[in-house]
Amino acid sequence: MFWLSFKTYKYKKGVFDVKKICGINIFVLFMVLVFIAQANADQVRVSVAKSLSNLCNNLIVKFQVQHPDVKIVPNFASAGALAKQIEQGAPADIYISANPKWMTYLIEKGKIKTDTEKIFAHNALVFVGKSSTDAHSMGDLRKLTRVAIGSPSSVPAGQYAKQAMDKEGIYDEMLKNGQLIMAKDVRQALIYADRGETDGAFVYKTDAMLAVSAKILFEVPRELYNQVTYPAAMTKASDGNADAKLFYDYIVSQAAHPEMVRLGFTLP
Repeated sequence: MFWLSFKTYKYKKGVFDVKKICGINIFVLFMVLVFIAQANADQVRVSVAKSLSNLCNNLIVKFQVQHPDVKIVPNFASAGALAKQIEQGAPADIYISANPKWMTYLIEKGKIKTDTEKIFAHNALVFVGKSSTDAHSMGDLRKLTRVAIGSPSSVPAGQYAKQAMDKEGIYDEMLKNGQLIMAKDVRQALIYADRGETDGAFVYKTDAMLAVSAKILFEVPRELYNQVTYPAAMTKASDGNADAKLFYDYIVSQAAHPEMVRLGFTLP
């Protein structure tokens, strides 16, 4: 083992004290940590389901017109991936899920301020593809070679799609036949269909509005899946962050409704 003896060493142009230098270094490190902590405290960290990325970005812009000094840092991914990140200690002041399941998961893990949980918005599930794709109902999907779906293990859009396919009795069959292409989130599923890499994809109605080439081939019958619900809440890590509370109050207020409607969401 290497031991450093704390004594004064001579150098050609003078003398330096190891104790003194170590003390200075510790002080500098302490100040850096304080600065980082302060910088993080001045941020509003928002973990948002991928399908809400456009809406969230637009709301941030509108909010910062009135509050230009508030720094908001969004983190977009599948709701399940975000929930796992928060569980493992990733910084987040606000969490917006694409279904109640992952919100409940974080509540059970003690990460959410339950008195702040609210329904943020609703959406609908559709099937998109090229206009040449011969699919006009759930029953037609068996004829397709490749269908993109968000991975049901972590992507709420995929969970809703699986629920609908299960009720039609086609999910297990298509999975076994290799007809289902799993996407990491709903936007990736849309890209697959938009580029023609799959015959079609299950996405939210609001995502379909972003497609370049793909079109809505049919809306998934509402009775086949639970209502698409986006719950929002503040995390316990947000305690003491007044800016986070300010932004949260804005996005769950009526002030955010016009932008939601413009982008195709249904109001809570």
